Amino acid sequence: MQLDWTGLAEVAAVSTGVTVATVVVFALGVLGLARAEAAREGDGATDAVGLGVAGLCFLACAAVVAYGIYLIVPQFH
Repeated sequence: MQLDWTGLAEVAAVSTGVTVATVVVFALGVLGLARAEAAREGDGATDAVGLGVAGLCFLACAAVVAYGIYLIVPQFH
């Protein structure tokens, strides 16, 4: 049995990069929610920018998860 080490390294690098990027985007979404909550507690106003950033970040995370499931499940192809 022969192993394609270059291919294995590529898959490992891409999966690590996507994982780190997804975690960072999710953390930015949590930060957006925290800023919106802080604005609501501070002066009672809603922070539309914080909520918008949070929504976009969580939508991007959901899209990454959906694409991963699409790649894994063969009935979707």
